[in-house]
Amino acid sequence: MTRLQTQAQSKAQVLAAPRLDQLRTDSDRLWQALMDLAKLGATPKGGVNRQALTELDRQARDLFIEWCRAEGCSIRIDNIGNIFARRPGQDTDGPAVVTGSHIDTQPTGGKYDGCFGVLAGLEVIRTLNQHGIQTCAPIEVVAWTNEEGCRFPPCMMGSGVFSDQLALDKMLAQTDADGTTAGEALDAIGYRGSDAVSPSEIKAYFEAHIEQGPILEDTGNTIGVVIGALGQKWFDLTLTGVEAHAGPTPMALRKDAMMGAAEVTLAVNRIANAYQPHGRGTVGVVNLHPGSRNVIPGQVKMTVDLRHLEPATLDAMAAELEATITEIGQRHGLAAELTPTADFAPEHFDEQCVGAVRLAAQRLDCAHMDIVSGAGHDAIFVNRVAPAAMIFVPCENGISHNEIENATPHDLHSGCNVLLHAMLEAAGVVDADEE
Repeated sequence: MTRLQTQAQSKAQVLAAPRLDQLRTDSDRLWQALMDLAKLGATPKGGVNRQALTELDRQARDLFIEWCRAEGCSIRIDNIGNIFARRPGQDTDGPAVVTGSHIDTQPTGGKYDGCFGVLAGLEVIRTLNQHGIQTCAPIEVVAWTNEEGCRFPPCMMGSGVFSDQLALDKMLAQTDADGTTAGEALDAIGYRGSDAVSPSEIKAYFEAHIEQGPILEDTGNTIGVVIGALGQKWFDLTLTGVEAHAGPTPMALRKDAMMGAAEVTLAVNRIANAYQPHGRGTVGVVNLHPGSRNVIPGQVKMTVDLRHLEPATLDAMAAELEATITEIGQRHGLAAELTPTADFAPEHFDEQCVGAVRLAAQRLDCAHMDIVSGAGHDAIFVNRVAPAAMIFVPCENGISHNEIENATPHDLHSGCNVLLHAMLEAAGVVDADEE
């Protein structure tokens, strides 16, 4: 009998292991863990407000660690507060197959964004312990610090520091609205760790997550095999014309900044639609001056967000936008200033990890499709230093970052089972005869 089996028996009788192809996680246990965690920061509308490095975040971290230690996991906490819970494998010192996400939320967040990925990883460990299954590689669950970035910008802070995409000193110096630094907040909740954890310790990384969009629900699929994440180019655009009286100024003699902004908005959507299936284009903010009902707007400041999976296509979209803005400005007599504000390269996940997810979905007879992530996730940063992939499950009406965010126990269970089998594919299982 292995040490892990002995630990599990101290709490409950180890169940006889089924054939691996019949191994399933416990849906009720996963759901209960999600509901228990959601009590910390619960909002009247059924959501969660548990922002990074707050007292509620500390309580959630403590609970996660308590659950992991009960399963015999060792705990490490690094210098940005990422929590690593490891279940040893036969190769004790070898690289681990890792899963995880985050447990911080938006101010009006839901129960599943991030939390599902962390607790699905815990449920994988609970299932392996329950059936006394030993893996060749260690299994590890990580709770990344401050993925949301709503209290301390930027988002994906913990995974960004871990992967050397973000500088530790700069991140610890980031402040919230009250002037508290992230470093001070980590100290206040007792989670500025000192354990050294290296990307070289990761054999493969899988992240389960709700889709946060409507595609899976719309197509009737349970599993999204995430092949990559859209690149993003953000811009600030200022269009300057001449404010003038709305009555005496003929239409043909106006220099109306709002007309230019309206045409730019149409162009952004036209450009995105021309580069499907992965093209995205959004004007999210529009501020006009002087903002009077009987004055022609003399200036508009607006934002543009372009996204695509292929770098060359994203560059082409940006070039087309710039040329279109120049033409619109000349036609309406407007000065146009387009300023890039962010440039995130597209991310293609590791083919072998993606293949493990797809194979697991096929073996479990889950309706699935290849999909791309339009949002940022910790897996994107991890993929730059270790092989990674993601698993999406549907969320009701594609709504997330909202207190009414919802996912069904069936879909969450299916995603957790796919995670389990993808991780076992990567980690390998020790034959009973070899123990």
